Amino acid sequence: MIINKLALSFLICARAALGADLQAIQIKGSKFFYENGTQFFLKGIAYQQDSSANGETTTNTTFIDPLADEANCKRDIPLLTELGTNVIRTYAIDPTADHSACMELLNDAGIYVISDLGNPGQSINRENPQWNVDLFTHFQQVVDSFANYTNVIGFFVGNEVTNNATTTSASAYVKAAVRDVKQYIKDKKYRAMYVGYAADDDADIRDQIAAYFNCGPAEDSVDFFGYNVYEWCGEKTFESSGYNRILSFFQDYSVPVFFAEYGCNQPNGAAGRIFQETGALYVRNMTEVLSGGIVYEYFEEENDYGLVKVSGDTATKLKDFNALQQQIEAANPQGVEMSSYSPSNKAASCPAVNSTWQSSDKLPPTPDSDACSCMVKASECVVSSSTDPDDYGSIFDYVCGSDQSLCNGINGNTSTGDYGAFSMCSDSDKLTYVLNQYYQKQNKDSTACDFNSSAQTQTASGTVNKCSALAASSSDNSTSSDNSTGSGSDDDDSMGALGALIPGSWQLGGITFVTLLVSAGIVGL
Repeated sequence: MIINKLALSFLICARAALGADLQAIQIKGSKFFYENGTQFFLKGIAYQQDSSANGETTTNTTFIDPLADEANCKRDIPLLTELGTNVIRTYAIDPTADHSACMELLNDAGIYVISDLGNPGQSINRENPQWNVDLFTHFQQVVDSFANYTNVIGFFVGNEVTNNATTTSASAYVKAAVRDVKQYIKDKKYRAMYVGYAADDDADIRDQIAAYFNCGPAEDSVDFFGYNVYEWCGEKTFESSGYNRILSFFQDYSVPVFFAEYGCNQPNGAAGRIFQETGALYVRNMTEVLSGGIVYEYFEEENDYGLVKVSGDTATKLKDFNALQQQIEAANPQGVEMSSYSPSNKAASCPAVNSTWQSSDKLPPTPDSDACSCMVKASECVVSSSTDPDDYGSIFDYVCGSDQSLCNGINGNTSTGDYGAFSMCSDSDKLTYVLNQYYQKQNKDSTACDFNSSAQTQTASGTVNKCSALAASSSDNSTSSDNSTGSGSDDDDSMGALGALIPGSWQLGGITFVTLLVSAGIVGL
């Protein structure tokens, strides 16, 4: 062990002295490779304090960016190297922060990064899934902030967004994000950075999720698939842990698969973890199918999964730190050379839409800020800038409840693949659309654009129908538009609606209806 540590220290110092960047990781078929053709296996650690990972949800929108504090990185990276870590997973990043110091330290230590694009306040919400301009902009900013670091492998667009059979409609929005982030990286001519998804292990839908994110055109599907697995607890076997089932299912998967989180802490908490599953993860029958995994997690939190307890500037190893270290040091995965590897696996077939799977292969449209801006300018009734976003829901509820057709242009039905032309706009822009539709339906009555001063009239420019056409032309997947009654000074409605959205019951059958924050009563007319 002393020799290994000395050798590792020497390599780190040598790399730092040379200022050399790590080899970029490449994908061929279902495997990762270094640029020199050697197969790459993840020996990773989840690295973020106070995250909402491990299937947890949080109402706290603040977070600690783990790669923006050089002192913390200097404290923790030596311990990560002791664990033989070659990749970390981060769950929330501030794209405006300076990550250069930590990324350089990680590079010098031979550690790559895979980061989630969302954060607790900006991510696709399983209860109210949307893929809109605001989210896409944030995801783009995170990609931009890491594009120049060769030790960035790629990004997760979501973590366990669909986590049971009642939230499967959210997967359509996540897959749309995959499509658009991949295209953004291509359009920006960035180096290869890969885009994937991390799924949970829900027995009712795990097969559909894996198939859904792998099916269809390559430009729409994930580059890699992360699987959050906590089935191997204590001493188990391939059979009793369910790992044999995992191998059987993914043996024909066409992109790399790895454990995006693993490390069961049952029955005795983190201190009782022996990481027998880590040893199993790197034996030949596993490495022929899987590309390693990421242990959850570095920091000890209330959920008791930590390897290290941090207090100020001090990081103390916990009991399971040594257990993991021993397993990692003993692991010696045998891979293949890229030049001798000829992948033959094919993309999966998309799962059928049924009572337990509510996402079709027709995806939501690409968020287009120009189309949304066009619609707002073409509206004669708009939301007031002083309106509290907390009040949006009651207005949506009243207008859409009075006539569902007024909200067709902003709704989405994931089971049929029908999406309104402006379903990808921000909440405020969607509200403007709804207010204007109501105003037109009421023949521009002077009382129909007030809503207790939440709305106001303006002089419109253009027509909403023409903006609908612009929105549809921006995405091959935008299959439906609004039933606009028209507005603005331009009376040319020849563009028309591009297709009628099928309205349906609120939050039923994969339909995302906007009236989510239901309030009783009429909002002041």
